[in-house]
Amino acid sequence: MPKKPKKRLYQHLTQADRDRLQALRDGGIRQKEIAIVLKVSPCTISREISRNRRKYRRNKNINNKYARYEAGVAEHKAYVRRKYAKYQGQRINDNDDLRSYIVKKLKLCWNPDEISGRMKRDREPFYASKTTIYEWLRTAWGQRWCPYLYSQRYYVRKRKTGTSKKPMIPSRIGIESRPPGATNRTRYGHYEGDTMVSGKKTGSQAALAVIYERKARYIDARKISSLAPNKFAAGVNDMIADKYAKTISLDNGLENRKHKDLYIPAYFCRPYHSWEKGGVENSNKMIRRFIPKGVDLNWYSDDDILYIIKILNGKPRKSLNYATPHEIMIENNLFINKKSPSGEIALRG
Repeated sequence: MPKKPKKRLYQHLTQADRDRLQALRDGGIRQKEIAIVLKVSPCTISREISRNRRKYRRNKNINNKYARYEAGVAEHKAYVRRKYAKYQGQRINDNDDLRSYIVKKLKLCWNPDEISGRMKRDREPFYASKTTIYEWLRTAWGQRWCPYLYSQRYYVRKRKTGTSKKPMIPSRIGIESRPPGATNRTRYGHYEGDTMVSGKKTGSQAALAVIYERKARYIDARKISSLAPNKFAAGVNDMIADKYAKTISLDNGLENRKHKDLYIPAYFCRPYHSWEKGGVENSNKMIRRFIPKGVDLNWYSDDDILYIIKILNGKPRKSLNYATPHEIMIENNLFINKKSPSGEIALRG
């Protein structure tokens, strides 16, 4: 379940609020005291008076700073401002079927782009673009659903910059030597790999090995007891044993020192260029929705991990024309039996 929002949802002032504001202001009550009575921020009262008071533009003898606040005028100004705003979520808020569809998919862990694309793919009788959905979520009508986003934030957070040192990998082969089919995503079987760790304060060494198929966008993960190189290699081998796999792209972390033990060749990103395996980085972000940072991964069983992966592989992707990664893996026979009766690798649907 998503976390409860930490900030108070913003609510527009009503006509009754404005009537009380006018009466209190006419009675000489200070703005801070009015804010306490109306249970809003003092900034809300200040902004309301500044924006919606009656202004005398043609009379130079009247200072608008001290212009009278009239509740009726203020309500009309607020109505006109909302009506002619660039967007206030009205389209989604007024369409019950569209709103219900969006909320239902948000609860299934779909993001706005996936919701919009699936509406178009399924030819639903209603439609809203991803931008429209995001803007609706930022309004007073949609803010209650923001916790269902991956970030669980109300606004986009600025990216942080910074680098960290990475240990060298023996027998390292750079990502520039990776087959063209892996780089341009024209061939299946090329994976990216990464890890997720338990919070430092927990004292736990449990971690998660994560892989991501670049073309099918398929995600898999296994819990490992630690970041020891042999543990990570064993976890990756366990995941690719029943999949059609040709290469894997990794970063320069210490856990990748045993890359020679992998069933497939490994290629490494340039130092401080983790975006070169951005697919698995984004996969980690999606998993973090269910496993927040700072927790002990020992709290989660193998069945819990598999359940999370099943949800993520059942989500439609824009890059797949809104098909799901699991559908793509099945359609292209990318799951394999470990051994057929004849002793050869066999594809299965």
